[in-house]
Amino acid sequence: MSAVLALQVDGLSVTHAAADGARTVVSDVSFSLPRGRILGIAGESGCGKTQLLLALLGLSPAGAQVGGSALLSGQQLVGADRRVLRRLRGNRIAMVFQDPMTALIPYLTIGTQLAEVLQVHRGLSKSQALLHSQQMLEAVGIDAPARRLRQHPHELSGGMRQRVLLAMALLCEPDVLLADEPTTALDVTVQAQILDLLLDLRERLGMAVVLVTHDMGVLAQVADDVAVMHAGVLVEQGPVQQLFDAPQSTATQSLLAAARQLSPTAQGLV
Repeated sequence: MSAVLALQVDGLSVTHAAADGARTVVSDVSFSLPRGRILGIAGESGCGKTQLLLALLGLSPAGAQVGGSALLSGQQLVGADRRVLRRLRGNRIAMVFQDPMTALIPYLTIGTQLAEVLQVHRGLSKSQALLHSQQMLEAVGIDAPARRLRQHPHELSGGMRQRVLLAMALLCEPDVLLADEPTTALDVTVQAQILDLLLDLRERLGMAVVLVTHDMGVLAQVADDVAVMHAGVLVEQGPVQQLFDAPQSTATQSLLAAARQLSPTAQGLV
């Protein structure tokens, strides 16, 4: 029996308007993501990784043209009505952004921001939403969750803020979690905790994960499959160990060489 696909992307392209003419930042990208699998998308900064995720969510910049197809459990995302996308975002497809200080609203408490997700998507009362939010903070490994709900983002450490974003993304148990460089700004210990948490949540919830990073060492630890982007193009993809053992593209070879220089003993890179 074939695996159930959570996300099927075919020929996705994103073109931005520019003063000197249109500029294509994502070009003809295709991949399949079954439920319960983690797909790592790797590439150097500026290669189009984040633009790809934003296009899947219908959050491309104003004036951008998005083409191709992206099916979320059969639901077309490309060109979907804004009201449809608002219902899907946070409910069936959710994103963890790279910088929690820009993703979280500084003047609202953590509890207010988490509860709003459940009030909007699940119709819960404020008290019900806060209770569920507290339980989710505990599930992602935040200590004293009841107290954290009353705090503001600046009162939490970087690792805690990243866990809050994970909790927010997971409140409605989405089919697909998009994670954009979720560990880049974290120290090694907290990074390992976040990666372990992603693996644990994938196992418990059976969700599919797209993990975007420039760090091949991170993908060696958690990804089932890897796709490598270069200049907006998907240049190589395959099972993680196969791709690491015999990289075909120069972009993949460069990323692996950089990872080995930073951490020669990194799992899966020796």
